[in-house]
Amino acid sequence: MKKSFFVLQAKSLVLITSIALCSVLSLPAFAAITEYQLDNGMQIVVKEDHRAPVVVHQVWYRVGGNYEQPGKTGLSHMLEHMMFKGTKNLKPGEFSKIVSQLGGQENAFTSANFTAYYQVVGKQHLEQVMALESDRMRNLVIGDEEFNKERDVVTEERRWRLEDKPTSKLYEQFNAVAFLNSPARNPVIGWMTDIRSYTPQDMRDWYKQWYAPNNATLVVVGDVRPKQVLALAKKYYGKYQAESIPTLKPQTEIEQEGIRRIELKGATKVSSLQMGFHVPSLVTAKTPEEKQEVYALSMLSSILDDGDSSRLPTSIIREQKIASSVSSYYSSASRLTTLFQLSGTPTTGHTVEEVEKALLAEIEKLKTEKVSKQELERVWAMSEASYVYSQDSTQAQAMMLGRLLSVGLPVETLENWIEHLRSVTPEQIQAVAQKYLHRDNLTVAILFPDGKEHSGIKAYRGRH
Repeated sequence: MKKSFFVLQAKSLVLITSIALCSVLSLPAFAAITEYQLDNGMQIVVKEDHRAPVVVHQVWYRVGGNYEQPGKTGLSHMLEHMMFKGTKNLKPGEFSKIVSQLGGQENAFTSANFTAYYQVVGKQHLEQVMALESDRMRNLVIGDEEFNKERDVVTEERRWRLEDKPTSKLYEQFNAVAFLNSPARNPVIGWMTDIRSYTPQDMRDWYKQWYAPNNATLVVVGDVRPKQVLALAKKYYGKYQAESIPTLKPQTEIEQEGIRRIELKGATKVSSLQMGFHVPSLVTAKTPEEKQEVYALSMLSSILDDGDSSRLPTSIIREQKIASSVSSYYSSASRLTTLFQLSGTPTTGHTVEEVEKALLAEIEKLKTEKVSKQELERVWAMSEASYVYSQDSTQAQAMMLGRLLSVGLPVETLENWIEHLRSVTPEQIQAVAQKYLHRDNLTVAILFPDGKEHSGIKAYRGRH
């Protein structure tokens, strides 16, 4: 299913009238966003939502898989694990125990663009979780014994999430073929040989380099007042000084000059297909014209795959009946150039080659035939509905803000998203399809069954 840059997860997307939309937009969830910056450079974003006495507290660090060098892939993800292993003031596991005693929820996640930590608690506990989170910003203790144990956990996680799952391995190798120079070619969890070679000092150095207030964004959403959050942030995060953050040497992706293909065999009974075209993101787009291309690509993805009535499921699943699943995916909020992706799984009696041909045929239609105004109206309405319903969750609101700010995009990107989509024309959609979605810019990865019998897979029981 296609996802837009703010990762919409609405379960039911319905067409809504402009009157209904305006009434929903007047709810407290759509309150103004307040921004501050501490003297040490830490960015603070507060969004009030007083519908429940709950607050979401998140800290986002501008470091992830795309910041890592060959031989050191996965360091950001490994450090995320170590952040729960104790500080100068807390024993290993004590952070999570305290949050649980407060009746809260907490976790963390690492992506190509950022690493983030969050807590969801009653509003009366905001100061306590801020004190906890600020403590591990600069006081983390990375002991050899804890490090070695956690490295084993991460190797198990990688084995379970990637090496024992053929479709995950396909996607990993698809990226490695699609990107030749960009760090986007590396998995966020890291390559197994790199993980096994980490040392405790590698982790201490990575922590010292990137975990500083001037490389972090604090996002607070919920039953709070902006000035209250600012006062607490000054108290707990403001005590740390700004640090010298490394300047990364740009790793510009090499222009593709012909189709790339890779085929794998794995422990699966069904073939699957992954395809991708190199495209810009809102971060890499430098001119207004290039940014408009990004919005056109977002609309194009929605036309293909945003609901049961969109083109891919209608044509390939229901009419041709050659695939059990098809999807289009484009995330415009990447720090680096990214991929416009298509995927599919054939039904019994049909081949992955048939699905590939059908997907490319849908792309060709977009190049030769302009999208109708009626279809654009449907997609606009779906996008508006998705955005509105996503605001029902304080966690989703915070996630949207954190993702944008962590890649250097302003808050206005979110506030003006629907307006920008509304500005896209049929001609612009046709133009980006012609410019980017062609064979010389295409990477194809196919997974075939290996024909062997396989035993069950042991479950991973880590934090995630």
